[in-house]
Amino acid sequence: MRDLITTAEIWKEGGMYTSYCPELDIASCGHTQEEARKNLAEVITIQLEEIAKLGTLDDLLSESGYIRDGDVIKTGKKIVCFEEIRIPIPVL
Repeated sequence: MRDLITTAEIWKEGGMYTSYCPELDIASCGHTQEEARKNLAEVITIQLEEIAKLGTLDDLLSESGYIRDGDVIKTGKKIVCFEEIRIPIPVL
């Protein structure tokens, strides 16, 4: 068994939480942050199982920027921050 270390972005939209894995472009949601995270992990697991059945899992992970470190597969990218920025929009 190998473990995948990936990113989960979670934000609140109205009364729900959306969770997103940018490396795999997979999203889910839940009524709480924990539920959104759990649902995202479940969707990723199902997706990876189906891709493994097709025999293309290593290709997908490699194309998505993951590297193997023993029994752990992790992204080669390291998130350094998330921040809001303000961009002026030109008046037309």
